[in-house]
Amino acid sequence: MSDQGTGHDPVRLEEFAELARRTLPREVWDFIEGGSGEELTLAANRAALDRIGIVPRVLVGGTACETATELLGARAALPVAVAPMAYQRLVHPEGELATARAAAAEGVPFTVSTLSSQPVEAVTALGGTTWFQLYCQQDPAATADLVRRAEEAGCAALMVTVDVPSMGRRLRDLRNGFALPSDVTAVHLDPAGNRRAGDRQTGVSAVAEHTAETFARSLSWDDLARLRGETRLPLIVKGILDPGDAATAASLGADAIVVSNHGGRQLDGAVASVDMLRAVREAVPARCRVLVDSGIRSGTDVLKVLALGASGVLLGRPVLWGLAADGGPGVSRVLRLLRTELRSALELSGCSGPADAPWLSVLGAAR
Repeated sequence: MSDQGTGHDPVRLEEFAELARRTLPREVWDFIEGGSGEELTLAANRAALDRIGIVPRVLVGGTACETATELLGARAALPVAVAPMAYQRLVHPEGELATARAAAAEGVPFTVSTLSSQPVEAVTALGGTTWFQLYCQQDPAATADLVRRAEEAGCAALMVTVDVPSMGRRLRDLRNGFALPSDVTAVHLDPAGNRRAGDRQTGVSAVAEHTAETFARSLSWDDLARLRGETRLPLIVKGILDPGDAATAASLGADAIVVSNHGGRQLDGAVASVDMLRAVREAVPARCRVLVDSGIRSGTDVLKVLALGASGVLLGRPVLWGLAADGGPGVSRVLRLLRTELRSALELSGCSGPADAPWLSVLGAAR
């Protein structure tokens, strides 16, 4: 695969974005790339990462640099998992199956969404490490069924998303009157409800309307405690920015926290995820792992968040860029490039692997 505009294969993740943009219909590109409101938080995620500087160490006498680590008890080729992302068949016919196959080949966990357009059983059959992302439903029995289904399919962790009582106002989708094509559905949800997501109306996001009718809007800490008691899987709580919320989640048995503003797709004006990372890490016990997402675009970004105390990152949009550009091979190219970048960043900063990164000093990070 080469970039026809520049005559070379992509050498940075952002170059996959242009390949994807050329490939996808405009409304699909807007759906995966856009944020909520005026997209202030979307921009803030990148600005926050860009202002962080690493202080490299020298003459450390290290051996060959490695990128491998452990994420929630599983060996990973780099401290990265593929983030949960909905309706991947919008960008490629195989959708989540192509992405999961590539993630397994490259040795990183793949998170299958409640809003996946391919079934979790087909994903886990590919043999990689699979986490299941849960949106709690208005019907508690339906939520319990999803949890059991994930367990029976062989998922290695359960990731509950807690920052979507309703979907943020994504203005690109409203302007486009975005709706799903008839051949793309959330296969884990009720088929009758799925029809709402394909009901195109001017000035309305049918996907947001479907979400409003399906997801629980009144979750509480009691619900999280109940979920902890109902599953044997490691529990990841995604969508936390406040350190007090992180501490409460950990006290209720969360095994990991994902510091996340949903990639700038929920509350516009929310703080950048990386700006809350250090405070969240300090608020939870060492046993509780801390991951981060929103705006990660390079191996250097990964090194920055590792230096701030994260165990790893969830990678979102760049994976979809690779999927749109070249299916599973495109996703593999994205992950391999990220691994190359991370290895270089680790080596040039004086680290022999991800475990050394917390010893680095960083400037410009929020306290």
